[in-house]
Amino acid sequence: MTRQDMRPTPKAGILDVAAYVPGKEHAPGVAKVHKLSANETPLGASKHAIDAFREAAGKLAIYPDGQATELKKAIADVHRLNAENILCGNGSDELLGLLCQTYLSPGDEAIYTEHGFLVYRNYIMAAGATPVVASENSERAEVDSILSAVTPRTKIIFLANPNNPTGTYLPFEEVRRLHDGLPKHVLLVIDAAYAEYVRRNDYEAGVELVSSFENVVMTRTFSKIYGLAALRIGWMFAPVHVIDAVNRIRGPFNMNSAAILAGSAAVRDRAHVAEAAAFNETWRVWLTEQLTGLGLRVTPSVGNFLLVHFPEDPAKSAEKADAYLTSKGYILRRVTGYGFPNALRLSIGSEEANRGVVAALSEFLR
Repeated sequence: MTRQDMRPTPKAGILDVAAYVPGKEHAPGVAKVHKLSANETPLGASKHAIDAFREAAGKLAIYPDGQATELKKAIADVHRLNAENILCGNGSDELLGLLCQTYLSPGDEAIYTEHGFLVYRNYIMAAGATPVVASENSERAEVDSILSAVTPRTKIIFLANPNNPTGTYLPFEEVRRLHDGLPKHVLLVIDAAYAEYVRRNDYEAGVELVSSFENVVMTRTFSKIYGLAALRIGWMFAPVHVIDAVNRIRGPFNMNSAAILAGSAAVRDRAHVAEAAAFNETWRVWLTEQLTGLGLRVTPSVGNFLLVHFPEDPAKSAEKADAYLTSKGYILRRVTGYGFPNALRLSIGSEEANRGVVAALSEFLR
C-alpha cells in the first residue's frame, strides 16, 4: 500500500478542476504601481459605506444577521424589487456556486459561452456536471450557438451580460430570444456584474425576465462600481422557489456584519454610483480612442475595462507588452485562459493611470 492510498481522496472530478488564478498585483522593484488587472473602481467606496464599515467595528462579538435583512431591504428599495426575491452572498461567485450545487447533478450539462467567466466551468465540474461551451461571434455571445448546444441533459445556461473579459453584451431582445428558445426546466442565469456601467438603451440587466418567468436568475456584485471588492458582497434576484431552494444549502452566516452595513449604505448612495459611471464612460471612450490610435485593436466594451489586442509581431506581443508595462508599474491582466493569448485586459483606472499606461504603450510600440 502506498502513502497515497492511506489518505483521503477528493470525490471524482475535483482534481480535474483547474484552480482559478487571479491577476497579478505586484511589480517587484517598481516604486509606484497602478493595478489595472482586476476591474476595481478608481473612485473607491462611498464615504457612507466607509462610515458604516467603521460602525460595524463596535459589534464584532455579535453574530451577523443571517438573513442580511438590512442589505436586502436597501437593494429592494433602490431597484424597486420585492425583498423576498433577493438573496445575498459572499460575492456573486458564492451564489453562482450555490446555484450549481442546487440544480446540477452528475450526468447533467450546463452551458456557458466561449469567452465566459472561468469560474462557471469550475462550479459546473464541482457539482459533478459537464460543462458545455457555446461558440461566440466576434467576441460576443451568440444566441443560436447557445440554443444549438442545448440537449435533454442541459439544466443551466450561464450568460455573462456584459461579458468579462470582452466587454461585449447582448441587447435585451436577444436575451429574450434566448430565453424563449429554452425548455422551461432549464435555468437561465444572467450574470450582470457590470450592469451599472452600461449606458445603452437596448440593454436590460435581467430584472424584467426574472419578474416574468420561473426559470431566470440575475446575479449582481458590489465589487465593481460600489468599490467594495474587499468585503465580498453579491446578490441575486430570482423567483421565490429558487430563493427557497438555494437558502437550504447556503451557509447560515454567509454575510458578515461589515458587509451588510457597508453594502446597505453603498447601494443607497446613488450620487456616488452616478459619479463612478460617468467617470468610467469618459475614460473608456478616451482610452479606446487613444489605443486605437496606436494601432491596437480594442474590442468595443460597455464595462469598466477594455480587451486590447496586440500585433502578430513577436516583439510586440501581449506577453512582451505585459512584461514591459509591469516594469513601468502598470499591471494589466493576461487573458490566455479565456482564449486570448495575444491580448491584455485593461481596467479603467485613475486619470494618472489611464494617461500613463497609454504613454507606456506608445513607447513600447515604437
